Formats: sequence, C-alpha cells, structure tokens
Amino acid sequence: MRISGIAGMAWASGPLAGRRCQGAVVAAVVTCSAVLASAVGGPPAPPSPAPRLAWHPCVPGGRFDCATAKVPLDYRNPGGRTIELALVKRKATGPGRRIGTLFFNPGGPGGPGTVQMPQNYAFFPREVRERFDIVSWDPRGIGSSTAVNCFASRKEADAWAASKPAGLPVGEAQRAAWFAAYRDLARRCERRDPALLRHVSTADTARDLDGLRRAVGEPRLTYLGTSYGTILGATYANLFPGRVRAMVLDSNIDPQAWTNHASDAAPGSPRSCAWDRTAARRRS
Repeated sequence: MRISGIAGMAWASGPLAGRRCQGAVVAAVVTCSAVLASAVGGPPAPPSPAPRLAWHPCVPGGRFDCATAKVPLDYRNPGGRTIELALVKRKATGPGRRIGTLFFNPGGPGGPGTVQMPQNYAFFPREVRERFDIVSWDPRGIGSSTAVNCFASRKEADAWAASKPAGLPVGEAQRAAWFAAYRDLARRCERRDPALLRHVSTADTARDLDGLRRAVGEPRLTYLGTSYGTILGATYANLFPGRVRAMVLDSNIDPQAWTNHASDAAPGSPRSCAWDRTAARRRS
C-alpha cells in the first residue's frame, strides 16, 4: 500500500487544486455538522453485492461515459432501502497500456465528481490519462446521486438563501445570522429525509467507494483525493487496509481534528468551518 500526502503538486495546481471549500448548500450543512464526523470503528458491516454498472455515453458522441450504481442506504442492513450514485468515467487513452482504474474525489465535502472530473480532466498528467480509466462520482446526498432535498420548492429555497449574508459573513451580526440560517437549514433537511441524512457520512461514502472498486473489477483501490477527499481516502485506508494499491492525498486535512479527536463530547466545527470563521474575522 502506498499513500502520499502531497500539497501543491505541479499537475494539481490549476483548477483541480483550486476547488477548495466549495460545495452546494447541503454540503455546507453536512460539513459543519456532526453527520460527517461519524466513527470508523464498530462491527464490520455485512457484505453486500457489488453494484452493477451499465456504462453509456453521457452525451451522444461524447468521450465521457456515465452510469448509475445502486448501493445500500445502511450497510448494516444491505437488504433494506437502496440509494443511487451517479458516476462518470473517461477511458484510458493509451491502447494496450491500461493499468486499471483511478478513482477521484474532488473534495468539498459535496464536490460533484460527475461535474468536476470532466472539468479538470485535462489537468491529469498525460501518463495518468493514458494508463488509467479515471472514474469519479457524486457522493451520496448530493448532485445527481440520491440527494438530500431540504426544500419543498424553489421559492422556499430562495427565501432561505435570502435570509443569510452572501459569501463569508463579516462582523458579529452577520456571523450570528449565518450560523442561525444553517442551523435552520439542518433542521429542514432532517425533517424531509432523516434516514438519508443520518447516512450521509464519510464512513458510508468509503463503503460506497469500496463497492464501486469491486464494480469496476479492481482487486485494490487506486485513488486521488483532494482537500476533503484526503479524509475520505484516510477513512477508506483504515476501513480496508488490505484493499489499497496506491493513494495520493493532496492538501491534507487533519483526520484527528475532523473527527473531534474521537471524543464523546459535543463536536466542534470541522477545520474548514474554523478556517472560514477566521477568514471572516480578518475581513471584519
């Protein structure tokens, strides 16, 4: 197993590395809550069959292929409710030189891989593009996968967005309004689909990734994760230490801080949220 932590690699210094601390509204809620700080420990989940993938061109004549995977909502109850994961793939471009599949998570959490991998495909080194199928996906809870839907209508969503300062809050009053708005958003999300929200976790996403690895026929995982994707990669390596071929973890987040140092006390904000607050204070 080879795991590299490389901040600012030359081939990841363009838009691939520039998408930090981004994500949809729901991703912001999940980032700043205890949902994603779920423990890796506990009894292993019962095995579930690998998803079946029917790849097809995302658009007629296009170079990217799309597929949908069905996975358990709760891996401890694999026969229960299922959810869907949206995937995208670009096949290896070097005839006869293919090594396998490289999985890519762009970070966030909540970065839609089906959007960001095609956007950033040209920034992968030529040698990587020649020798690997590059696959990414929208993690559970966001994008074109089974998504957490917090609003009944566009009008309701727009009204919520208008209730908070745009961008990073500046000053104490804006910070208070910003946090109040996101607490309200978390309550809205939980009311609409509490079971889904309960399983939008790093550990569940790592198990999704292991199922996708098996679905493409790889005996071990080759993986690139940036920003939050480093937490996902570290979680995968801890859950499945014998199933890693190689990892690049770029712009590492401290797993101990992210998971509240395994404390049973009330969780603090993840480092990304703390960074946002620090930046806001410097601007005020």
